[in-house]
Amino acid sequence: MARGKNINLFLMDGDASGRIKCTLANWTGVAYKIPRTEIEKCKNREDLKWSGVYFLFGISDDTGENIAYIGQAGIRKNGEGILFRLMEHKRNPDKDYWTEAVVFTTSNNSFGPTEISYLENKFCNLAIEASRYIVKNGNDPSPGHITEEKESELEEFVDYAKLIMGTLGHKIFVPLNKSVPVIEDISDTASEEIELFFTRTIKKLNFTVEASAKQTAEGFVVLKGSKIAPGSGTDETISPGNRKKRDECKIIDSILQEDVLFTSPSSAAEFVTGKSCNGWTSWKTKDGKTLHDLEEKKAAPEGTAY
Repeated sequence: MARGKNINLFLMDGDASGRIKCTLANWTGVAYKIPRTEIEKCKNREDLKWSGVYFLFGISDDTGENIAYIGQAGIRKNGEGILFRLMEHKRNPDKDYWTEAVVFTTSNNSFGPTEISYLENKFCNLAIEASRYIVKNGNDPSPGHITEEKESELEEFVDYAKLIMGTLGHKIFVPLNKSVPVIEDISDTASEEIELFFTRTIKKLNFTVEASAKQTAEGFVVLKGSKIAPGSGTDETISPGNRKKRDECKIIDSILQEDVLFTSPSSAAEFVTGKSCNGWTSWKTKDGKTLHDLEEKKAAPEGTAY
């Protein structure tokens, strides 16, 4: 069973929308969440003059998609490390998309060039793999050459950084299809993640929908590779939101090319069929149990026959 974590969040300006400092017990790392407009207020913070890795977060004006840039900053001759680099980015017209930065450094200034290169490379690859954000890095940063002992140490730092990043509001490292067990089986500590399936023939189109999905902590995710009904909507009962989503998603020859998140199973079912649909009875396990059946079993008192 996963252990709880005690994360300390210090609102540096007494405001949740201002600067935030984040630390954990028994961890030498320090994280900062800094709005772009508040960068200058950090000039007197010594730990922001050290080496570290930083993230610039923003939203595309054209597509509304989340954008991230991941970089590293080493200590310079003038004593300015991370903060100096952030100031450079703030003055750069080519990086006008970002509205806040998240910084990772250490409380004892222990990061050298090798460490920050490894972390930059690791964070970039994790972000690209999760596909939550458009990663603006032009080149794949080099991981450098480190010993296996140092790699183990840095991987532990990465684990803590992933935890803190989510706490600070950015799920840049969390895959969209990271599912949670639909049924808790206390006799099995490693409950299997359940994949759900949707199959239906639409006679009017002479087409068979064959989709798969997972239930997650955020909602319901239709998985890449699902075969969905063609067109931007085959029925007037489809919602405007799903009609728009079908137009905007990456779909080639009716095959979904990306994972897509929905707020409910019924919205997901509507998306794959192009018409209003009850997802609670349409999404089923391999052995034919509906999502409704699974939720009923999950909610039933212990010992209840089902």
